[in-house]
Amino acid sequence: MVPSLLRSSVLARAAVLFLAWGLLAAVGRAAPFDASHAGLTQVLATTVKDGNVNYAQLKAEPTKLVAYLDELARVERVEFNAWPVADRLAFLFNAYNATTLKLIIDHHPVRSIKDIGSLFRGPWDQPVVKLFGQVLTLNTLEHGILRKEYQEPRLHVALVCAARGCPPLRAEAYAGSRLEEQLVDQMRVFLATPSKNRVDASARTVHLSPIFKWYGGDFGNQRNAVLTALRPYWPDPAAAAASLDFTVTYTDYDWTLNALSR
Repeated sequence: MVPSLLRSSVLARAAVLFLAWGLLAAVGRAAPFDASHAGLTQVLATTVKDGNVNYAQLKAEPTKLVAYLDELARVERVEFNAWPVADRLAFLFNAYNATTLKLIIDHHPVRSIKDIGSLFRGPWDQPVVKLFGQVLTLNTLEHGILRKEYQEPRLHVALVCAARGCPPLRAEAYAGSRLEEQLVDQMRVFLATPSKNRVDASARTVHLSPIFKWYGGDFGNQRNAVLTALRPYWPDPAAAAASLDFTVTYTDYDWTLNALSR
């Protein structure tokens, strides 16, 4: 009788310990990453209007932005590598844009992002991007990861470097499930901004943002690779169709901060 009771007691305790261990493991296990990037969308929806940012508001209320960046930093490279390409691209686009916002508010007020850092170590060379257990620079994220590992030239309209000359910052985060739709829209909006991009059919000239000069090789090595890539996105299809034979010039790039005017 006694051995039986003792055995039952030991088994009961083992069961309790096993259950407690399981509960602790469940609590300690990180929740799945939110692929919708809702945390960043909450930040952007309340601080971005017409592509410009209310940096004063964001500096006064940085909690949600910081929480989102912390969420990105907890994602391990092994987990990231298992995602579909669209989810990985959306993650990296958002990491770049969100980190840039944080960089600006950490130094706000500034007239331009180029005022951050020094002559020898500018804003894009600051160790500010917390990803995969490392602290990277924005240059490393853009050129060492995105441009090196992915064949997606439209990344140049997705990344926003806090300047008025940049493509507009969306009031929503990128999400893998909608990435193609978002990139198409981003291209169209950027090309529909006459101060940055336009086709002058009468003068047989295409005026492009310097972005397409700086990173033209990402669109292909052929002579008209950039113009060919842009054709589906122009607001005037007739002008776009004729533009391959036109002269290309580049518009001025405005490095003034993309701050929301009061």
